[in-house]
Amino acid sequence: MYKLLCEQIKSLTQGETDEVAKMANIAAVIHEAMGFWWTGFYRVKNGELILGPFQGPVACMHIPFGKGVCGTAWKQGETIVVPDVELFPGHIACSSESRSEIVVPVWNADGEISAVLDIDSRELATFDDVDKQFLEDIVKYL
Repeated sequence: MYKLLCEQIKSLTQGETDEVAKMANIAAVIHEAMGFWWTGFYRVKNGELILGPFQGPVACMHIPFGKGVCGTAWKQGETIVVPDVELFPGHIACSSESRSEIVVPVWNADGEISAVLDIDSRELATFDDVDKQFLEDIVKYL
């Protein structure tokens, strides 16, 4: 499934220069194909993460650096897979229905994190190393 997603996303983003437009379509493609609870991006702006394009229910609009799963992934500069969000210290509960989560940093051409891809599931332990590998590849299209 991820291999097909990568091809579709490559085709959708090829030649597009607007990062927000690419984020919107990437979130939509992943969300529709995989059926996750929430799929979207938080963009780095003014020293915090600001809600960007997403699919799913309403979400937190501001996340501080180093806080929650998204802020921690940004601070550590690495993908974080959380099998049970209730066991993650400092988890920010935007929705009580979210049970597991993966957050993937998005690196820009200057080698800085410009955003994070955040995906939540209603099920425990939804995400694994396969998700990590392919989602890290997908965000490179930004």
